[in-house]
Amino acid sequence: MSYITTQDGTQIFYKDWGTGQPIVFHHGWPLCGDDWDTQMLYFLAQGYRVIAHDRRGHGRSTQTATGNEMDTYAADVAALAKELDLRDAIHIGHSTGGGEAARYVAKHGKGRVAKLVLIGAVPPVMVKSASNPGGLDKSVFDGLRNGFAADRAGFYWDFPIPFYGYNRDGAKLSEAVRQNWWRQGMMGGAKPQYDCIAAFSETDFTEDLKSIEVPTLVMHGDDDQIVPIDDSARLSAKLLRNATLKVYPGFPHGMCTTHADTINPDLLAFIRS
Repeated sequence: MSYITTQDGTQIFYKDWGTGQPIVFHHGWPLCGDDWDTQMLYFLAQGYRVIAHDRRGHGRSTQTATGNEMDTYAADVAALAKELDLRDAIHIGHSTGGGEAARYVAKHGKGRVAKLVLIGAVPPVMVKSASNPGGLDKSVFDGLRNGFAADRAGFYWDFPIPFYGYNRDGAKLSEAVRQNWWRQGMMGGAKPQYDCIAAFSETDFTEDLKSIEVPTLVMHGDDDQIVPIDDSARLSAKLLRNATLKVYPGFPHGMCTTHADTINPDLLAFIRS
């Protein structure tokens, strides 16, 4: 079991396999680094070094009462990158992890990052406001908090259904995938996961995106029920200086799991380009 200890004493769990150019995977809420197992094995076989950490409060990392916001998440990644001496790295972030990766690259990545990938990612900002009229109303996220606080286990049992698009006509529910999602969610701490809802919904990444210079691939399913594409990927691709937007018709939020046979080769092509 591998951990680093951050300045505030938080222990961040990580997996680090292989040699070669490093690929760092940033997981979504409320999951952990295990959500990237399929991608890590795939890229390990392609000759890359693969790293996935559990965000503070998630998975096997410390169940923190404080620091459960994007600046600290990004600083934790910076501490990991320094400890492992990661250079020329590709950072791949899904959902909340896309926000974390974007902030890390913008604030800490200079000289260490080669490319960035945002998959079903939350930037630029999810919540609706005067400056973001196409966002989701805050009541949506209040509903998440209420459901979470009332019955976290039950809430997490239901959430994978729209996450993976299992509520769509013709979709076949995988109980194994559902249970693995639930397992990962319940590994983490209730307080940090609750706090993270504000972090992923209310953080504005506009200035981060504008400042990122490395080539960035923005991947999003157009049937994403968790992070709607029109107020996320389409806007992010316009804000980034060097972006490629790739839209997947009919793909759900959790497309790295449901459509890994498509996503993995596309990631490899971008990394090698």
